[in-house]
Amino acid sequence: MVTGAATGFGKAIVETFLKKGVQVCAVDRDAVGLAAACFPTDQTLLCTLDLTDRAAVAATIPQMIAKLGSVECLVNNAGGVVGRKAAAIEDLDLDDWDAVMAANLGSALMMSRLVTPSMKAAHHGRIINITSGAGFRASRTGVQAYTTAKHALHGLTRQLAGELGPFGITVNAVAPGLQPVSPGTRSQWDSYSPEKQHAIIENIPMRSLGTADDVAEAVAFLGMGPAGYITGQILPVNGGAF
Repeated sequence: MVTGAATGFGKAIVETFLKKGVQVCAVDRDAVGLAAACFPTDQTLLCTLDLTDRAAVAATIPQMIAKLGSVECLVNNAGGVVGRKAAAIEDLDLDDWDAVMAANLGSALMMSRLVTPSMKAAHHGRIINITSGAGFRASRTGVQAYTTAKHALHGLTRQLAGELGPFGITVNAVAPGLQPVSPGTRSQWDSYSPEKQHAIIENIPMRSLGTADDVAEAVAFLGMGPAGYITGQILPVNGGAF
């Protein structure tokens, strides 16, 4: 089950799992985007859902789990700044704060809470949270809630790893660098001057921004068989940038 599946990292993660022969439930609030992704219908269950609506999530996700039969891997990818702009702390709109926290942290909490019972019953499961460099340091976005949520998601990852390990469930996070693969990150990248873009790339040892597929392959590694003894870890996928 992959959230934020219509574009960017989420879309690449779904496609990577599909190539490996896995059935996937692709979750996104953007029904048009999910349809446009053109995932094969014989392998993919589409779920249009606003993950910040707790009541809707609580009603819908158990139905999706029942249709799948079980969920072996959950990828909490939904998030971002959800259209919010940077503001000085004294001018911060608290509704904006709540919206960003709900999209990034609240969604991962709700999804993890709902898939855990079936994973415990199977004594097997993988939960992977998609974070970012903002989970290690201040964010280039300047959005306080985004940075706070990503730091908190690292904490949730480690806490759940300790809690769920005895039930055969691993919990890890993948932290991409600045990779302009979604509308939001492309807009962010395009707003930089050529000089700033060059400086960012020069500070990456691999001298490139990387791709969505780089992140998707890391997720597949953690989400499938070979990584069963790895848990509580934050894996940066950023070419050495942090």
